Amino acid sequence: MATTLRLPVSGGTLEDYAVANTPLAAPERPSGGHAFNRVAYAAAHVVVDPLADNDPWLDRNIDWERTIAFRQYLWDLGLGVAEAMDTAQRGMGLDWAGAQELIANVQSAARKRPDALIAYGAGTDHLPPGPDVDIDDVISAYEEQVSFVEGLGGRIILMASRALAAAAKSPEDYVRVYDRILRQVRQPVIIHWLGDMFDPALAGYWGSRDDMRAMETAVAIINDHASKVDGVKISLLSAEKEIVMRRKLDPAVKMYTGDDFNYAQLIAGDEQGYSHALLGIFDAIAPAASAAMQKLAKDDLAGFNDILAPTVPLSRHIFKAPTRFYKTGVVFLAYLNGFQTHFQMLGGQQSARSMVHLAELFRLADQARVLRDPDLATQRMKTILATIGI
Repeated sequence: MATTLRLPVSGGTLEDYAVANTPLAAPERPSGGHAFNRVAYAAAHVVVDPLADNDPWLDRNIDWERTIAFRQYLWDLGLGVAEAMDTAQRGMGLDWAGAQELIANVQSAARKRPDALIAYGAGTDHLPPGPDVDIDDVISAYEEQVSFVEGLGGRIILMASRALAAAAKSPEDYVRVYDRILRQVRQPVIIHWLGDMFDPALAGYWGSRDDMRAMETAVAIINDHASKVDGVKISLLSAEKEIVMRRKLDPAVKMYTGDDFNYAQLIAGDEQGYSHALLGIFDAIAPAASAAMQKLAKDDLAGFNDILAPTVPLSRHIFKAPTRFYKTGVVFLAYLNGFQTHFQMLGGQQSARSMVHLAELFRLADQARVLRDPDLATQRMKTILATIGI
């Protein structure tokens, strides 16, 4: 008999929801660690310590054991880890000092696993934007973070810079910064173009608020340094723009989709190519992502779509506007699925979404078959509902 919950809906009312109780079967562990025909990174969240005696809006309180255990889980599924990115609340609760600690701890764990695919975000978030910050300051800030990651033997995801977005006066300033950094890096990097729906401070990146004009600058920089660029992750939530950019890139440069609205079709690709994956939603739906990628590697496109397509409505809900609050949904699903014992986040960000939003997330996760243990998830949903008297 199906379990029924009373869940809130828009308009201030409650409705019964019958839990489907049909989770996906656990995917096989890919042989060799990465038996995919696409590179697939999950941008991973951090787990906080809810018992820390601190000021949670101001202080870091990371549970290192559970944070690293979650990365081990992603590696077991054959997924790579994109570390210290915005999914980990980088610049939105996790400052550079905390990111350094995270990177060092996770790199230590990665060294013990030959199959561990991992890359680390390096940016300028320790440099607050301001009228006195110039392009040389931005270059120095990038160099500091790149040096730290490379000093630990890590690979770089070159994150978009709020300080650069504020200081740049023209596309030529972006050319100057990226030319300087890319000439220095030891290994090819992944360049991250994060749209302003994820971070409003990045509006006008690459020197234009017109995405297509901005794209011309980005592509020129990337193609001029193709030997130093493994790929580009584009997070504009537009399949059309991603496909246009993908077709403009040097053939040696990968496109990593960061489109949490359209990832299934972009990874599947078309007659002219496909995207690899570097996605926050892969944190939340890791087993489905792994199983789907294994199907795709066997040329089973129907099987790939059967698994991954039902997760898209869930992802679109988690990443709905204001998109920058998507981390709340990712961590809530980690709580429902038993990866942490609580629903707490850095900076108190668990409060960034409404109970109506979380209730709909529960429904969509159930329908996408990504609740690993529906009984546990239901119990935990009831616990959260009880906090508002339901």
